[in-house]
Amino acid sequence: MSRRAAWVLLAAAGWTFFIWITRIANILGDDDRSAGFKVVHVVLALVSVAFATAIAVIGYRALRERQPSS
Repeated sequence: MSRRAAWVLLAAAGWTFFIWITRIANILGDDDRSAGFKVVHVVLALVSVAFATAIAVIGYRALRERQPSS
């Protein structure tokens, strides 16, 4: 994988973390929503964060493998 592709993966993971962690805070702070709504959407957010973690690990490993040896 190219360094550029690895950086794209890391950027996508970072964006996903930002969006969903912000969204979790907003959902939990919203008193107008039912408990069921909150549970379902927090679970969906956690699944997205888990995928972002996997994407970040792949991108990070790809960057590490492409570094020149010292």
